[in-house]
Amino acid sequence: MFALDDIDRKLIGELLRNSKRSFRELARAIGVSAATVINRVQRLESSGVIKDYSTRLDHERLGYELTVITEIIVSKGKLLETDAEIAKIPNVCAVYDITGQTDAMVVAKFKSRSSLSEFTKKLLSMPYVERTNTHVVLTTVKEDFRMMNDL
Repeated sequence: MFALDDIDRKLIGELLRNSKRSFRELARAIGVSAATVINRVQRLESSGVIKDYSTRLDHERLGYELTVITEIIVSKGKLLETDAEIAKIPNVCAVYDITGQTDAMVVAKFKSRSSLSEFTKKLLSMPYVERTNTHVVLTTVKEDFRMMNDL
């Protein structure tokens, strides 16, 4: 586990809000020098705390109106291989190994029912997928993995 101090927490919070800002702007926002921000960012990147920088999209505005959560049951001993194959599918946003009656959960987004149907059939055609159970999301109340509160 990587230990964060208050400066790191403030810096990460600012980066999560808007990572396009300059080091000088970030420094001003958290009350330190630009050199401190540069050093902290480099340390957070090299330690793997900051993996990359990305843009948050409104998927619905881009036509991805269907979000699904699919439970998957996989043959014993083949979960990691199956997860890796599922993770390569472009519509897949997340793959989780879970506890309980199913082995994995997949979150994916689609523009049409036909593309969702193709996805489901592709999953079911995988050698070690025994069964799936797909849930269609009716309303997205919150979808944000940037956990800013409890760093």
